[in-house]
Amino acid sequence: MTLFRWQIVLWVAVVCFAPSSEVQAQKEPHIGYIYPAGGRRGTAFEVTLGGQHLDGVTDIFFSGKGVEATVVKHVKPFTKKQLSEKRMKLRELQKKVREEKGQSGKKMSPSMVDSTDWLVEAEQELAELRKLFNPKKQPNSQISEIVTVQIKLAPDAEPGEREVRLRGKFGLSNPLGFHVGLLPEYREQEPNDKVADGKVPEDLPILLNGQILPGDVDRFRFRAQKGARLVAVVSARELIPYLADAVPGWFQAVFTLYDVHGNEVAYVDDYRFHPDPVLLYEIPTEGEYVLEIRDSIYRGREDFIYRIALGELPFVTSIFPLGAQAGTKSTVQVEGWNLSKKRLEMKTRDPGVHTLFLPHGKWISNPVLFAADTLPEYMEKEGNNDPKHAQRVSLPLIMNGRIDRSGDWDVFRFQGKKGEEIVGEVQARRLNSPLDSALRLTDAWGRELAVNDDWVDRGAGLVTHHADSYLSHTLLEDGTYYLFIGDTQHKGGTGYSYRLRISFRRPDFELRAVPASINIRVGGTAPFRVYALRKDAFQGEIDLKLINPPSGFTLSGGRIPAGQDTLQLTLTAPPGLLERPVILRLQGRAVIQGQEVYRNAVPAEDMMQAFLNRHLVRAKALMASVTAQRPSTTRIKFLNDPPVILSLGETTRIQILAPGRLPLKQVRLKLSNPPEGVTLVKVQPNQRRINIVLQADSEKAQPGLKGNLIVDAFLERPQKDTDGKPKGRTRRIPLGVLPAIPFEIVQQ
Repeated sequence: MTLFRWQIVLWVAVVCFAPSSEVQAQKEPHIGYIYPAGGRRGTAFEVTLGGQHLDGVTDIFFSGKGVEATVVKHVKPFTKKQLSEKRMKLRELQKKVREEKGQSGKKMSPSMVDSTDWLVEAEQELAELRKLFNPKKQPNSQISEIVTVQIKLAPDAEPGEREVRLRGKFGLSNPLGFHVGLLPEYREQEPNDKVADGKVPEDLPILLNGQILPGDVDRFRFRAQKGARLVAVVSARELIPYLADAVPGWFQAVFTLYDVHGNEVAYVDDYRFHPDPVLLYEIPTEGEYVLEIRDSIYRGREDFIYRIALGELPFVTSIFPLGAQAGTKSTVQVEGWNLSKKRLEMKTRDPGVHTLFLPHGKWISNPVLFAADTLPEYMEKEGNNDPKHAQRVSLPLIMNGRIDRSGDWDVFRFQGKKGEEIVGEVQARRLNSPLDSALRLTDAWGRELAVNDDWVDRGAGLVTHHADSYLSHTLLEDGTYYLFIGDTQHKGGTGYSYRLRISFRRPDFELRAVPASINIRVGGTAPFRVYALRKDAFQGEIDLKLINPPSGFTLSGGRIPAGQDTLQLTLTAPPGLLERPVILRLQGRAVIQGQEVYRNAVPAEDMMQAFLNRHLVRAKALMASVTAQRPSTTRIKFLNDPPVILSLGETTRIQILAPGRLPLKQVRLKLSNPPEGVTLVKVQPNQRRINIVLQADSEKAQPGLKGNLIVDAFLERPQKDTDGKPKGRTRRIPLGVLPAIPFEIVQQ
């Protein structure tokens, strides 16, 4: 049998290590917040980013054009010893200042400040030291490091959301949202927790930036004219979608508006199903008003950041229809505040969900989602509230409709044939409609054949209540059938729009690649994961490949087996250091109903919400960074034909051919998250080869299972004293990851 050779890169440790040092695995850089989280184009300003493992930060990268950024400094948190020393210094300075001023606890008068230069410096140092021991500040290691960045936005920079990533010693950080805006911007000035504080220095409209610390309340005073249709939109959860260690998993902002007499005139804690509140209020009397923002239960810390758009700004509350057939012209009805148009003429060329913005003078509205599909589209006709008056339709189609009032049901009648697989799918909540849909499929005698309330779409990473419905059913006989759609909470109105697909099964898939930033050592290999979001019962294999990859990058294990929803595979970097991160394009190919179908993988971050739930949150680009950590490498050849066949109850041997520089007797290998029942029994060095022995347990392993094995490699060396004598302990030196090993489990 001809041997198929995979090239594998293992990392050899730097020659000299301090005998007592413990070498740690590479840490992934992480940024938890950026403040402020945006700015007005044509301006320059400073921002701070809080994160972890940001050593050696030198570069910052923004998506899109028109942004210049320079890293100014990086500050790490103090050690316990350093904090103790700072606390002692704080006490000593406080005592010396009190003695010098001659009156304990009182502030210095201007004459006293002018007379003693060292007192001025002492007061300044005291202020900095007091910040370290601010009782409102909650320690959190994930945002304990601070990076200061100077930003300049070009006058013609395109407004909208960008992504920002830092790069340092350990590679490229996760992406975080940053907004380029049109409004004048103002950053809160503490203290602003009293009604008399927080005077906004400019006329409306304005963009307000702030942070909420524990127990904090921020207030902003502004002047408004009688009859003004005031819009206040907060971005908080939108900026940082999920917090892993906070319940409910994000900063839950609430708004309160006070009038000229200090009376509460409006309060909002959300906007429909969105956690971020929107306040819509028509001003009854000219004068000063106060807008208050806080967390709903008075939590807070540095990553509780917000941006508030305040003024007579355009805001769309609903559109109808929510979409149209791709390539056709359509008229969209628009409702909202401060809009110059009530109708929008448009043509959407490509299928998918598109984002629209409505202009109003020199300002633009909130984003509006509009869907396009290839199926024929129709409008629901009212009066179709029961089977007797059901609207007749022919499959396949997409129906655009509304649940106009409380308790309303829309009913559609169609003819079906035995054996047909019927699908009903609602798009509403995913298109920002407040509808909480329910679907019922019945036959001509009213017998319920299928029903669904909520259906989880993993591709909608920002949706926490998956309120859209989906059902499928195979018809057992020819006849007339009815599909009902309504709201499970018995609500309705002009904004309760939906798109209802009634069709035969359309097998398809989407892909998510996680994480959005992949860090690889020079010439090394790194694992990442791809999720297959299968649609309408598609179960086929999906082949993955890089599209026009940068020179030297290779993919291993790029096949998602039939019926599986996720796969861990690996990316290998070129042997040379790259100055900038590269953008990768990953594509999946499958054969569906005899046709080749290609889908691009969408980069995403796997984010945890409130200690438990996980969400795949979209990113704008899949990027890889090649770092110079331990640049000395040794290449190893892996001698086996893929896939590795693992017979139940038996052992299987894999051979690695290693060059002479690698100390084989010290090499250790370990399976990373192997499938149940698959174990690495032993690693046997033999001259210049390493034999890896795998076993599939006859009781635990699943026959027919396919996928990839990921193997971590490290050196294990005895620790020695300074005189060279063994300590009796060993230390592990990470070498890296082997390229993914495709496998298949078979019966003996």
